[in-house]
Amino acid sequence: MLRTWLLLRVALRAIARNKMRSALTVLGIIIGVGAVIAMVGIGEGASQMVQSQISSLGDNLITIFPGSHMAGGAHSGAGTRSSLTEQDAAAIGAQVPEITAISPVARAGAQVVYGNQNWATSIEGGDPDYFSIRRWQIESGTGFNESAVRGQAKVAVIGKTIADQLFQGVDPVGQTIRIKKIPFQVIGVLEAKGQNSWGRDQDDVVIVPYTTVLKRLTGTTYLGQILASATSMEALPQATEAITQLLRQRHRIPAGQEDDFTVRTQQDISNVMGSTTKVMRGLLAAIASVSLLVGGIGIMNIMLVSVTERTREIGIRMAVGAKGWHVMMQFLAEAVVLACFGGLLGIALGVGAADIVRKTANWPVLIQPEAVAGSFLVAAVIGIFFGFWPARKASRLDPIEALRYE
Repeated sequence: MLRTWLLLRVALRAIARNKMRSALTVLGIIIGVGAVIAMVGIGEGASQMVQSQISSLGDNLITIFPGSHMAGGAHSGAGTRSSLTEQDAAAIGAQVPEITAISPVARAGAQVVYGNQNWATSIEGGDPDYFSIRRWQIESGTGFNESAVRGQAKVAVIGKTIADQLFQGVDPVGQTIRIKKIPFQVIGVLEAKGQNSWGRDQDDVVIVPYTTVLKRLTGTTYLGQILASATSMEALPQATEAITQLLRQRHRIPAGQEDDFTVRTQQDISNVMGSTTKVMRGLLAAIASVSLLVGGIGIMNIMLVSVTERTREIGIRMAVGAKGWHVMMQFLAEAVVLACFGGLLGIALGVGAADIVRKTANWPVLIQPEAVAGSFLVAAVIGIFFGFWPARKASRLDPIEALRYE
């Protein structure tokens, strides 16, 4: 323990002789460690934000889309085929035990008018379970019930964006809006959800009973999609398989023929986005790690210069009894102290930079203790790795030649 302390004292004294040079030497390590911590924190924050947005889509969400329409051997894209019906939704709810809630969905685009204000938006039809599946709370007013669905009621629950655009300074609940010249009474306002993972404003929507959309707004009998909620995330694969088999049976699709529908789960979206953010985090960390490598090379360069400058000192130490490994440990300790000191300052820089990004750019940042500890450990390893060659060179100097060195 005493020898270690003496070794550190000698290393600190040697570093303090050239303060400016030592500071410039550790600058690469400081920037490298700080960049790694800040970049990983920003990447983790982005990942957390994406996962939060995916969770806002719904509770253990399963989405069933119509399949693609094919004409002349050419597919026109997913969702272009009319294949989903109210009866399909009812059958899924009744026959798939992993499903706890289900809602048919019908969509239309329209201009919504209130007084002298108007706004082009998306009209989305659902049933009372729609709100629980999407985990969408009603901020004021109320939602519609099964009676409104059966009666094709002209009632609407509006998103926060619609409320802000049409009802400035007015309570929307109880007011009448017009959709395709049909009057609808606003019975509720949804709490704000913000943008989803694709940048779409989820609050720019008007939700009405799906039967109202089908009968009064579009005049169709087919659904745009079906939303369902599974009992748990673990039950999503079983629920997806059961829904697929049930719909193939109901649509009389022969074995070997492709489905006329598509089933997507929240887990599918999470996996895709998770892979993307993982690649992004890796790239950010790799770019930041280049600074650590440059910093390590800087330490090796300065230590080689130091060995040359202190050749006579090394000769004197060996002449009075110091062994080669004593000299090697001395120079190695100086390199490690420089790297660790740079690592500590780099941690402070990285945490500070991440906090500045969080406050100025309003970007979520999540500092990982593993990234902090790992960066500091890497800095120490860099000190050992890049300091070993200069230390080894110093330990192999011939004492007689070293004493003659001017």
